[in-house]
Amino acid sequence: MDEKRLIQKAIEARAQSYSPYSGFAVGAALLCADGTVVTGCNVESASYSPTVCAERVAFVKAVSEGKRDFAAIAIVGGKTGMALDACYPCGVCRQTMAEFCREDFRIVAAKSESEWEAVTLGELLPRRFGPEDLQA
Repeated sequence: MDEKRLIQKAIEARAQSYSPYSGFAVGAALLCADGTVVTGCNVESASYSPTVCAERVAFVKAVSEGKRDFAAIAIVGGKTGMALDACYPCGVCRQTMAEFCREDFRIVAAKSESEWEAVTLGELLPRRFGPEDLQA
């Protein structure tokens, strides 16, 4: 799947965001190795701690459906009613990615279908702690 289609799926997912407190709506589209795309949006809570990022929603949905091999994720975000801005995963989302993805997993931060940047998980989270560290 090309970046343009993956970004479009993330934009569509963003429309489902529940972000009444921050007003910062995020959508994510997770590309599984088998070509399946699983989407997620951020879901906020009045007590803040239970808030879940779009990226983690997509991973949890995918894992709960038996998916374990991932190729890329597109992320879009920004204040509701304003233009999208490049949105990178928070630290907790990066750690979730480290749990399930190799260092070459692609993260596409997009402002639009034509304006985006892709980095690898290895670039975004060097010296990560993952499942392999617990096998020693």
